[in-house]
Amino acid sequence: MKKIITLLLAMTLAVVTFAQQGIKSKYFEMRTYTVHEGKMPDLIQRFQNHTLKLFKKNGIENVAYFLSEEQPDKQLTFILGYPDQASRDILWNKFANDPEWVAAYKASEANGPLVQKVDQVFMVWANNLNDNKKPKPSGIFQLRTYYCFPGKIENIQTRFRDHTQDLFEKQGLKNYPYWLTVEKDGSQPKLVYLLGHDSKDAFNAAFDRFRVDPDWVKARDESEAPGKIVEKVVGVFYTALPFSPMK
Repeated sequence: MKKIITLLLAMTLAVVTFAQQGIKSKYFEMRTYTVHEGKMPDLIQRFQNHTLKLFKKNGIENVAYFLSEEQPDKQLTFILGYPDQASRDILWNKFANDPEWVAAYKASEANGPLVQKVDQVFMVWANNLNDNKKPKPSGIFQLRTYYCFPGKIENIQTRFRDHTQDLFEKQGLKNYPYWLTVEKDGSQPKLVYLLGHDSKDAFNAAFDRFRVDPDWVKARDESEAPGKIVEKVVGVFYTALPFSPMK
């Protein structure tokens, strides 16, 4: 953990970070790497020194790079963008076979593999929930995934568009991109989005105010008059790495 903190501080001082720009992609991949013990500093350095620029070289958009707030020495999550679904495998294979990447990968793993497990989620933009506003950088993020009851995915998007996003901002929470998952079996997608704030304490205080806001309670109750919309919500806290385009 101390090695990671030292590395991040050095990167913050030494690395010219990406300017926040509008996201151009239409198809997204969220990858979570669970690393072998003690290998997170090596993985971060590989991303910093090689992987990001090689993604860009091969037509893949760097969207966001995060460390798990609870397990910063164990899990790294990042989001990539592609022009469309059809181009994903083409561009990924181009990257994977790039001689620069093959050499960097081999050199970084000279003392053993870095990544123990890879989890993937594919996503597209959620309907009418992204206005391209760029919030000021946040100290903490929460990635929130909504599992909706059957047939209710449009209802949750409508509620966010008409009420929830504005009510988040009312409490000081920052809206980042909203996506829908692409399920392999063709089943109903999940809603995935990022909220930000200055710190975890500030985030939790703001979210507690949101929960009891009379405007939110009214909007929620009215939207659920025909039946419940959300079956389950999973929230995970992250901090952005210094080289993450999204902050």
